[in-house]
Amino acid sequence: MRHRLWLLPVLATLAGLPGVQAAEPAPLDYYAVRSAQAGWHSSDAKVEAVRDTQLSAQVAGAIIALPVRAGDHVSAGQELLRIDARMASQGAAASQAQVTAAQASLQVAGKEYERQKQLFAKRYISQAALDAAEAQWRAAQAQVQALQAQAGVATTQSGLHVLKAPYAGVVASVPVALGDMAMPGRPLLSVYDPAQLRVAASITQPQAQQLGRAAGVQVEVAGQRLDIAAAQIRLLPTADPLSHTVTVRVALPPNLPGALPGAFARLWWQGGAQDAGQRLLVPAKAVVRRAEMTGVYVRGANGRPQLRQVRLGPPQGEMVEVLSGLDAGDQVAQSPQAAAKVR
Repeated sequence: MRHRLWLLPVLATLAGLPGVQAAEPAPLDYYAVRSAQAGWHSSDAKVEAVRDTQLSAQVAGAIIALPVRAGDHVSAGQELLRIDARMASQGAAASQAQVTAAQASLQVAGKEYERQKQLFAKRYISQAALDAAEAQWRAAQAQVQALQAQAGVATTQSGLHVLKAPYAGVVASVPVALGDMAMPGRPLLSVYDPAQLRVAASITQPQAQQLGRAAGVQVEVAGQRLDIAAAQIRLLPTADPLSHTVTVRVALPPNLPGALPGAFARLWWQGGAQDAGQRLLVPAKAVVRRAEMTGVYVRGANGRPQLRQVRLGPPQGEMVEVLSGLDAGDQVAQSPQAAAKVR
């Protein structure tokens, strides 16, 4: 009973006090973004094959054989597609028969010319008769040559009904099927050489000048980052008249695993001293990655952190380069978990 009486004043005192408030969160620690010394620059690029051939028909006809599919590895000279060549074969046979007939006529004309020469030597015929025999023999020779040329054309056309691989490579696409009609100029297959790949990017003219001064570049492709010497870099000597960009091509090592024509790549190069002040760095721990979004919490005008999407460059130790999304002077929360709880 005595203990209960002692608690009554305490409870009465607490009842008169205002409600207990939750403790305020600790203030956020911000990092002021500032320009750093010259660093890495990057550009989107794509992988392409140095040798990428699109095979088309030179003659018309139905496709009667298609022994390859997309993704097949083929050797040089291997048959890839065959077009119905029955008409061409018959035409070649007819031309060859005409050549045979003309050769027989040439033999007759030659023997006749020899007889006329013997008769002329004995003064049995005139010079005009000898000249006529010689002219007939020479005409038969010309006829044989003309028909042989025509037979060669017919044979060549017959050979155009078979498409063969121009080099060892991989079949990239087969947009036709058995029974389709092949027409001159219509694409039938495409083949590329996987041993000779390169990365191509379109960059601005100032970037081209930076790249021309670089000792080398780095290429990010197929989850790998490769160092490429300057000797493997080629800047095309012309600019695009619409975008005013310059194309740069960088040769990749042969048979690079995972590299496919058309795949996304990124080209990195390091600027010189004249490019200072163009690079922004933030702490790597300040970066937030959510699904496909990468961002940082930036102090807004109201003093509260706001999530802003950024595009990152290569890491630099505990820092990471920001290519876009931030400006010098922005303040970035170094603890994104704590910033996300601020309301």
